[in-house]
Amino acid sequence: MDNESVVPGASQDAGVPEDFAVVVDSRGRITLWGAGARKLLGYAAEEVVGRPAARLLAAGLPFSARRYLSAREPWTSDVALRHRDGGRLTVQLRGTPLVDAEVRPLWLITGPDLTYPAGPTAPQAAELWDRTLAQLPLPVAVYDREARFVTCNRTMSRAMGMTPQEMAGLTLTEIQPTHEEMDRLQRQALRTGEMIHRQERPARALGEIHDHAWSVFLTPLKDVTGAVQGLSALVIDTTEQYWAQRRLEVLNDAGLRIGTTLDVTRTAEELAEAAVAGFADFVAVDLLTSVVQGDEPEPISPTGPIVFRRAAHDSVLPGCPEAVLPVGGTNVCPPDSPPGQAVLTARGTRHRVGDPPLREWLTAHPARDESVRRHGMHSVLLVPLRARGVTLGLVHLVRHRTPEAFGDDDLLLAEEIAARAAVSIDNARRYTHQRRTALALQRSLLPERLPTPAAVDLAYRYLPTGSESGVGGDWFDAIPLSGGRVALVVGDVVGHGIHASATMGRLRAAVHTLADVDLAPDELLTQLDDLVLRLDREEGPDAREPREEAAGEVGATCLYAVYDPVSRRCQLARAGHPPPVLAHPDGTVRFLDLPAGPPLGLGGLPFEATTVDLDEGSTLVLYTDGLVEAADRDIDIGLGLLRDALADPAPDLEETCDQVVRKVMPDPPADDIVLLLARTRVLGAEQVRTWQLPSDPAAVAGARRMADDQLAAWGLDEMAFATELIVSELVTNAIRYGSAPIQLRLIRGDALICEVSDGTSTAPHLRRARIFDEGGRGLLLVAQLAQRWGSRQTPTGKTIWAEQPLPR
Repeated sequence: MDNESVVPGASQDAGVPEDFAVVVDSRGRITLWGAGARKLLGYAAEEVVGRPAARLLAAGLPFSARRYLSAREPWTSDVALRHRDGGRLTVQLRGTPLVDAEVRPLWLITGPDLTYPAGPTAPQAAELWDRTLAQLPLPVAVYDREARFVTCNRTMSRAMGMTPQEMAGLTLTEIQPTHEEMDRLQRQALRTGEMIHRQERPARALGEIHDHAWSVFLTPLKDVTGAVQGLSALVIDTTEQYWAQRRLEVLNDAGLRIGTTLDVTRTAEELAEAAVAGFADFVAVDLLTSVVQGDEPEPISPTGPIVFRRAAHDSVLPGCPEAVLPVGGTNVCPPDSPPGQAVLTARGTRHRVGDPPLREWLTAHPARDESVRRHGMHSVLLVPLRARGVTLGLVHLVRHRTPEAFGDDDLLLAEEIAARAAVSIDNARRYTHQRRTALALQRSLLPERLPTPAAVDLAYRYLPTGSESGVGGDWFDAIPLSGGRVALVVGDVVGHGIHASATMGRLRAAVHTLADVDLAPDELLTQLDDLVLRLDREEGPDAREPREEAAGEVGATCLYAVYDPVSRRCQLARAGHPPPVLAHPDGTVRFLDLPAGPPLGLGGLPFEATTVDLDEGSTLVLYTDGLVEAADRDIDIGLGLLRDALADPAPDLEETCDQVVRKVMPDPPADDIVLLLARTRVLGAEQVRTWQLPSDPAAVAGARRMADDQLAAWGLDEMAFATELIVSELVTNAIRYGSAPIQLRLIRGDALICEVSDGTSTAPHLRRARIFDEGGRGLLLVAQLAQRWGSRQTPTGKTIWAEQPLPR
C-alpha cells in the first residue's frame, strides 16, 4: 500500500525514510528516536524521548496491530500519525518485539519490510511474478503514462488478435478504432489516479469468432510516492453472466408484455413480439383451430394430421418476409414431422436446418424451403403451447440474422415464455368462450374449490340468479397466509354483465396479490379502492357492454378478514359491505359491529379495522347482499332471518349452509348470492412452541437444538435436518441484521412453520452471492428447502417465515 498525505500541512511525500526507527518500551514511552523519524514527523529527539508514543497517533492503533501487540508478535499496519506542524499523515509501519539487557520488552517501530526473508530472492520473486502475469487465464495489458501499450499476457494477445510486438507503443484506438470510449476511460484513470470498472456489452474482439461480454478494470499503477506511472487493464469474460441476466430480463419483459388482454389473437401477437424482442429473429405462433375459436382444445390424434391456424407472427425484418403462411391461414403438419412430434410429446425441440427430419419437412413444402434458403435460416426451436395439461398450439422460433445457433439455455427460456403465454392464451380462450355463456364465465372466475387450512373449516354456497341481466360480480375467497392464518374475503361488484365479471376477476386477483404481501385488512381495502378508481378512469362508461348500465361508476363492496388460530384473534374491515355474523359455540348469534366504511371506488375516505377474539368452534358468516335483500321485504327482515337460521346450526357446516339458504334466500332471488361459513379452530400449546433468543451469535446453536428437540417431541424427526438449516439461517440473519427482541416460533398445523421475528422492519430479499462473498446465500438456501417462505411486518418489527409440508 502506498503511503499518502491525508491532511494539508503534512509532508507531501509521506513515504517512510529508510532510516526511520523508533523504540517504545513496555510502558508505551519512546526510548529511541531516529533521524528518519525526525524527517518524517518534524519532532526533535528531546521533544519526544521519554514521552508516551500515543501522543503521536492521530487516530489510535488499528485493531489488528493492537491484537499482535498483546500477543507480542510482529505486526504491519497503516498508522495515522500527527505531524509537528499539526498535519496528519498515514504511513505503513512495522512493529518488531525486542528484549533489552534487563530483559524488558521493547518494540522497534520501522518502515515496511520490503525484503524476502526465508523466501526466494528478489530476482526469483520477480521471475515468478512475471510468469504469473504471463500465464494468467484472464486478459491483462499494461499501458504507460501516455496510454500507450507496453505489454500484455498471452490471454490478452489472443483476445486482441495481435502479438505484443505488433501493439507496442500504440494507443487502444490505434490498435482497434472501435474502442474510443475505452481509450477515453484509460486516459481518465491515468489523469485521476482512480480505478475505473466498466461492464461491456457483448461484442466480438479481433481474435474471437463469437461475441463476448467483458468486465474491465482499469487500475492506475503508482510508485512509492503515489505518482501514476502507468495503467493495467484486467478483462474478465462475463458472457455467461450477461446472457443469464439477459434471459431473466427477456423473461420479465415477456411477463409484462404477454396477457395484457383477454383476446386470444392479441395474446399470440404479444408472445411473438416478446420472443422477437428477446432472442429470436422470426417467430410464428400456430394455435389449434378450436383454441382460436374459443372452444375447448380438441384431442390430438397420434396418427392423423394436426391442423393449426396461424394466429400471429413477427420478425426482425419489416413486414415478416420469412412468413409463407398469412395470419389466419391453415397449417397442416403430419404427426411424424418435427412440429407434430413436438406437439405429441409435449416437449420443445432444437434443430439445425440441416437435420434430416427437419430438412425432409421443409422440402415437402417448396415455399417454406425457399424462404429458409433465401433468408439463411440456420437454427429452429419448436415449442408446444401447453396450459393446464392441454396442448393449445405450437411456437416456431427461427434465427437467421443472429449468427449463434439456439442453445439449450435458449430452449429453456423459450419453454418458460411459452408456458406463461400458454396460460394467458388459455385464459383468453376461456374468456372468448365464456362470453357466449355468461354463467360459465362467472363460475370460472370463482375458486373451483376452497383450500383446507388448519385455521378453519369452510363451507360455501354460490347461487347465481341466472337472470337476463347477465353475469354478476359476486366473489369470495379463502387465502392461506403465513403463520397458519387464513384470509376470508367476500365482495360484490356493482352491476351485471361481462364488465362486472371482468372487474370482479381483477379485484379477486388483486386481493390474492395484496394478501400475499400480508397487508392489514384496512390497508388492503385502501389498495383495492385505488385499483377500482384506476379501472374507472381507464375504462369509463363507454367500455361497458350496450346491455349494461350506460352510466355510473365502477364500484364494489368488500369484506376482508384475517383469522389467527394461535392468538384466536380475527381482524376485519369492510367497504360498504353487509356486516358479518358471529355464531358462538353456545348458540349466541350477533352481528359484529364493524365500521361500515365507504364502498370501493369513492376514493379519499378511510377504512377502519376491528379486532375480535373468537372462541374455538365459533362460526364466522360472510355473505353478499343478495342473501338478505329483496324487493318485497325490508333488509332488516332478511338480517333477522339470517340470525334465526344460525341460532340453531346443524353439526355439519354444509348442512348449515343449506339451512341458511332455505330460510333466508328470497324467492325468487333478485341478485347473485354468496354465503361463506368459517368455523374456527385453535392451534393449542401442544402445536406451537415459542422461544425468546438473545441477540448473540452463540444463540444459533441453542435455537437449532431446541427446534430439533421439539420436532422429536412431535414425531417429525425426518424433518430435523432441513428445519435445523432453516432455523440456523433465519436466526443468524435476525441476530446479524436485526435487533431485539428476537423470537423463534415453530407451528405444527397443516404444515410445519418456522418463524423468526426481530425488531427491525427491513424486509429481506434474495440476492445472487458472488463466488468469493462470505454471505448472501442464507435466504437462497431457505427458499430451496421450504415449500414457500416470505416476510410480514409486525407492530414491533418483522417476521420471516418458512413452511415445509408435513410427511404423509
